Amino acid sequence: MAHAVVLGCGYVGLELGRQLVDEGHDVTGVRRSDDGLAAVESAGLTAARADVTDPDSLAALPDADWVVFAASSGGRGADAARRVYVEGLRNAVDEYGSRASPPDRLVYTSSTGVYGDHGGDWVDEETPLDPTTEKTRVLAEAERAAVEDAGEAGIDGTVARFAGLYGPDRYRLDRYLTGPVTEGYLNMVHRDDAAGAVRFLLDADAARDDAVLVVDDEPVEKWAFADWLADECGVDRPPKRTKEDRLDDPDLSEAARRRILTSKRCSNDRLRELGYEFAYPTYREGYRAAVDAYRESATGSE
Repeated sequence: MAHAVVLGCGYVGLELGRQLVDEGHDVTGVRRSDDGLAAVESAGLTAARADVTDPDSLAALPDADWVVFAASSGGRGADAARRVYVEGLRNAVDEYGSRASPPDRLVYTSSTGVYGDHGGDWVDEETPLDPTTEKTRVLAEAERAAVEDAGEAGIDGTVARFAGLYGPDRYRLDRYLTGPVTEGYLNMVHRDDAAGAVRFLLDADAARDDAVLVVDDEPVEKWAFADWLADECGVDRPPKRTKEDRLDDPDLSEAARRRILTSKRCSNDRLRELGYEFAYPTYREGYRAAVDAYRESATGSE
């Protein structure tokens, strides 16, 4: 049995904790708020209050064999991201690296956003990072800290680069059923597999001092995904628009413009080769529960 501490035990962290507990491990979920702590307890994990941006608060956390850094900046700007992902991660490394029994492993959950734009081409772990925004540059800096700073502290670091997360409470039915849908690729991973991949990397003792892409088997064009979803839900296919049409919108934010211009397909070959088996290998399996719930709701309202 290992003792894991999940810093920022939220959407993925709670599921990771549940999976680790099911395997007989001991898990402490760390949150800042009362609501967050209540969610940790409801998931059957040990709850602890701390804030990665407050190094003094980390001293009260228990020792761990595994530390998972899954804290979020709450979707705020680059300055907030730096405080959490870079400074907060270094606070955690400093705290745990200074202990008499430091952790064996640290896993930092990053994002495929660090790759930037590749014109729809495939990317993998060998593809050089090319973050195009201040926030994704912060994420890339945090990745280096997760491996280099952790290594200097005697902890083996691993970076898990998540594609777009979806799953319970995060299905995008309205967005893709209503439209209009702008062309481009979707790289996705179900929450349960995002958590499952981290659990696997820890259990299998894999990817020490390395990065792994956590994405499902099939990047999909947004138009194709929207049409499939509409067909499965039994509704009309949504209207479409090209990138050029969307970019002509005078009200388009700069952040949205960058997202439209950033296109790539992420490969999960490495994760597959390591031996991970997906619960939801594509969006077809992953969205089945949402589709069934939608059709049941539509039938009930008739």
